[in-house]
Amino acid sequence: MTTLGIIGAGNIGSQVARAAVANGYDVVIANSRGPETLADLVAELGPRARAATAEEAGAAGDVVVVTVPLKAYRDIPVEPLAGKIVIDTNNYYWERDGRIAAIDEGRATVSGLLQEHLPTSRVVKGFNHIMAKDITTDGTPAGTPGRRALATSSDHDDAVAFVTELYDRFGFDTVNVGPLAESWRVERDQPAYVVPQTRDELVANLARAERLAA
Repeated sequence: MTTLGIIGAGNIGSQVARAAVANGYDVVIANSRGPETLADLVAELGPRARAATAEEAGAAGDVVVVTVPLKAYRDIPVEPLAGKIVIDTNNYYWERDGRIAAIDEGRATVSGLLQEHLPTSRVVKGFNHIMAKDITTDGTPAGTPGRRALATSSDHDDAVAFVTELYDRFGFDTVNVGPLAESWRVERDQPAYVVPQTRDELVANLARAERLAA
């Protein structure tokens, strides 16, 4: 079974870890304060999880989840993630991250910035437009009427395929937005952002998206 390296143990990172362990994945999780500060979370997660540094989590993961504030994306270690699928959950909150002109002016996307920082990795967007608490509560079996859908986006087909499988295991349908250049459609303040929606509703919301300039 795949090991997920998770860099970032905040609300989203912790919830992805819980869902991953519940679905049989091994988890190596890191935060910015050191492995010892994750003792309670690891004890809750059980024997499939351990705490590590960001470099160790990146090296240990077959696939790596990056879930840190956008302002810290340049701190993500590059070499341990080389050649790997990297799931980016990040969102741009200028109130927290400071102004990023390339995003404000529509010249870049959140996940596109991470892909530039990790040129030897295959970045794919995931889990950015769902409230953390819903990750472990809103999933339902495939084929369930009204099943919630989540979006993904990447320049790499194998990365999209992995996230599609992961979403399905967690209980969600998938809509592929397309390349990272289109991933703005599921960013903050867009119609698809953090609202429960079926696959058809998500497709419609993505089509309604408009590029926003701050």
